[in-house]
Amino acid sequence: MSADAVSTAPPPGARADWTIDQGWDGYTPAEHQVWITLYERQASMLAGRACGQFLNGLEALDLHRAGIPDVHRLNRELDRLTGWTVVAVPGLVPDGIFFEHLANRRFPVGRFIRDASELDYLQEPDIFHDVFGHVPMLTDPTFADYMQAYGRGGQRAMERGQLHHLARLYWYTVEFGLLQTAQGLRIYGAGIVSSRAESHFALEDPSPNRLGFSLERIMRTPYRIDDFQQVYFVAPSLQALLDATLQDFAPIYERLSRAPDIAIAAIEPGDTVITRGDQSYAKAGGRAAQ
Repeated sequence: MSADAVSTAPPPGARADWTIDQGWDGYTPAEHQVWITLYERQASMLAGRACGQFLNGLEALDLHRAGIPDVHRLNRELDRLTGWTVVAVPGLVPDGIFFEHLANRRFPVGRFIRDASELDYLQEPDIFHDVFGHVPMLTDPTFADYMQAYGRGGQRAMERGQLHHLARLYWYTVEFGLLQTAQGLRIYGAGIVSSRAESHFALEDPSPNRLGFSLERIMRTPYRIDDFQQVYFVAPSLQALLDATLQDFAPIYERLSRAPDIAIAAIEPGDTVITRGDQSYAKAGGRAAQ
């Protein structure tokens, strides 16, 4: 929910930290029905695709109920499990505000929900993406610590002018990460679990590369914001994500300042190749060709 182009001044009605009241009583029956429709079709297909930590979190938080979750109810259970809370915001927030929230175990979520005509694709994340996609993983203690560590790292990256590199880590883990498990590859990234089409594509399509997690490799790799990914990075465990994020990034940033970006579809000699994709989807024009 961060965007470096967002004004640093909070919009009318928002507090200094950009939080707002969710206004749960203001949701219409049609908006609640959109949540129910999205929830039912995603939850039904994620068994055998999402990682156990996500599925356990989905159950623990009871996100189905009668529609859009009330964050006050949600926070009682989330805080009990890992000390995190959810805060409503009016939309994308400045990077500094975003990292401040994460560093203090607060996850910003948009309060609006997409229209029924936009079930399959939305440019700006809504409450379904933010809550269904992100919040279940915050019930896992290791991932919860990873997110806090990322927020603290974001504050340091801003001081060093390294947000473009750090943003790639968020994208390829928190949003579009895959996890290696004893049962095979599983999804933990919010951008995948909240998308019916990408839940299939990320695991089953022959097009994308699937490479082993490497912190510096990820930070050198640009990403797609408008279509399915051409590469997914597979973490060996959530503990490995946390351990990688707790190290001192200063020498990493120094090396990255002298290293060129790696093309999205490239496979480098040092990569751990789990799946070598044929890039057929991207070569055909991606979403624009559908």
